[in-house]
Amino acid sequence: QVQLVESGGGLVQAGGSLRLSCAASGRTFLRTVVGWFRQAPGKEREFVAANRWGDGSTSYGESVKGRFSISRDNAKNTVYLQMNSLKPEDTGVYYCAGKTGGPSMHVVDYDVWGQGTQVTVSA
Repeated sequence: QVQLVESGGGLVQAGGSLRLSCAASGRTFLRTVVGWFRQAPGKEREFVAANRWGDGSTSYGESVKGRFSISRDNAKNTVYLQMNSLKPEDTGVYYCAGKTGGPSMHVVDYDVWGQGTQVTVSA
């Protein structure tokens, strides 16, 4: 069984940066893609970025392209989300999630989720 644990959230001013971590444990090879999603109060969960374990290919949501970067450390079984030029609209709970197969932007395709970490960007 795969477990995902996020960390690194916090409060930051607009224009600032944060780096989130998603540490995976268990049978990680069964989940070939790790994605980041976020959810603001009263809104649906939104795709942020994804990384495929095998070849390291990445994909991003339109609202974060050019500002966020997803990367991984195979030795640590950890995926990172570097968030730069943060905006108040980036505020929300950030989740990492795992799935088998190819990358996806759809929440329903992911079957393993972390508990989430809060990111708050002040104006």
